[in-house]
Amino acid sequence: MNSNHKIAIIGLGYVGLPLAVEFAKKYKTVGFDIKKDRIDELKKGSDSTLEVSNQDLQSVLNSPSDSNGFIVTNEVNKLVDCNIYIITVPTPTDKNNNPVITPLIKASETVASVLSKNDIVIYESTVYPGLTEEECIPVLENKSGLKFNTDFFVGYSPERINPGDKEHTVSKILKVTSGSTPEAAETIDQLYKTVITAGTYKASSIKVAEAAKVIENSQRDINIAFVNELAKIFSKLNIDTTEVLKAAGTKWNFLPFKPGLVGGHCIGVDPYYLAQKAQEAGYHPQIILAGRRTNDGMGNWIASQVVKLMIHKGHPVKKSKVLCLGITFKENCPDIRNTKVVDVIHELEDYGCEVNICDPWANPEEVNHEYNLISEQHLGCVENQKYDAIILAVAHNEFLSLKLDEIKRKNNSIIYDVKSVLPIDVIDGRL
Repeated sequence: MNSNHKIAIIGLGYVGLPLAVEFAKKYKTVGFDIKKDRIDELKKGSDSTLEVSNQDLQSVLNSPSDSNGFIVTNEVNKLVDCNIYIITVPTPTDKNNNPVITPLIKASETVASVLSKNDIVIYESTVYPGLTEEECIPVLENKSGLKFNTDFFVGYSPERINPGDKEHTVSKILKVTSGSTPEAAETIDQLYKTVITAGTYKASSIKVAEAAKVIENSQRDINIAFVNELAKIFSKLNIDTTEVLKAAGTKWNFLPFKPGLVGGHCIGVDPYYLAQKAQEAGYHPQIILAGRRTNDGMGNWIASQVVKLMIHKGHPVKKSKVLCLGITFKENCPDIRNTKVVDVIHELEDYGCEVNICDPWANPEEVNHEYNLISEQHLGCVENQKYDAIILAVAHNEFLSLKLDEIKRKNNSIIYDVKSVLPIDVIDGRL
C-alpha cells in the first residue's frame, strides 16, 4: 500500500466537501460529484451548504502544489491516478422507509472503473452492518477485475458531520476507522490521524464500525421518541413538558433530550437500516421501530394541537391563514433533507388551512423541487400579512428577534412554539 497518498472524495455534499477540504490542506485531493451545477458552484469557490467557508474553500482551490491542493470535477478520468478513494454519497430511504443503496452501488462502480493494484477504498456513508462487504466489495471486484484483499483493500470510517455546527467540525470530531486487513486498518487509521485533530478510534472490524455508526443515531432517535411521547401525555394532563424536563434535569444522570420533529439525513433514516438488517436476520426490532413510529407521527400531532388552539380562540380552521416559520430540518442551517416540518404543513393543508412558509436559510428553488412547496426568505412576509396562526417550527436566530407579541396582539393570532424557545407569555402552546 502506497504511503504517497492522492485522495479522491466521491460525493461533495455535507459530508464529502468538509472532509475533502481538510485532506486538501495536506494531500493532493480530487473531489468528484455527478452534479454539474455543484461542481460549477465549487469551482467558483462557493459552498451553498455553508459547511465550508468560501475562504477555506478558495484557499485549497487556489494553492495546488506537488504535495497538496484541491480540484473538483465530474469527469471520472480525473480520478485515475488517485490511490485512496473515500465514498461519501447519501444513503436515504424510500417512501416505504426501505434503505436505498443505489447511490452507494453507483459510486462503487465509478471507483471500480479506475481502481488499480494496492488502492484503498473507504466508505463513510451510513449503512447496516455487513453492507460494505456484502454489497459494495463484490461490485468493486466485478467491475475492476481485481481481487479483494490481494489487489485492493477496503475500509469503513463512518461520518459524524453535524450540519450547521461550527463548533464540532470534521477535524474536531473523533473518527472511528476500520480496515479489511490489519495492515489496511492501520494505514487508514494513520491517514485520518493526519487531518482529525480530535483523534481516531480503530474498530476491530468493518462490521463493528458500521454497527457503531448506525446505533449512534438510533439511540438518539429512541430517546427523542420517549420525550415526544411524554409531550403527548403531559398535553393530556395539562402539564408543561418543558417545565417537567427542567425539573427532572436537576438530577445528575438525567439525559437532556427535548421533544421535537426528527428529520435530517441521519437520525430519521439510520434506524431503518438497522431494522432491515435485523429483520433479515430473523429478529423484529420492536423498540427501534416503535421510536420511529412515534417520531414520524409528530408532524401530524403538532398540526392537530395548532388546530385545537385556533378553534378555542374562535378562528375558523377552513381557509385560515397559517405562517410556518422555518422548513429546514434544524436551526441555522440550509439543509432541507428529510425535514419533518413538511408533515406539519401537509396536515394543516388537509384541515383546509392556507399555509405560508418563511425561512431565511432555505433555498426556495430547492424547497419547491423537493416538496412542491412555495417558501419565502424575506422576513417581511411575517409582518406584512395577517395570520390566524404562527408556528415557530425551526429556531433560526432570525426568528428569535421577531416581535411576535406585537403581531399576536394586532391579529389575535395563536402562536405555537415547536422548539420551546419563545417567552411563555408570548405563546399559546408549545411542544
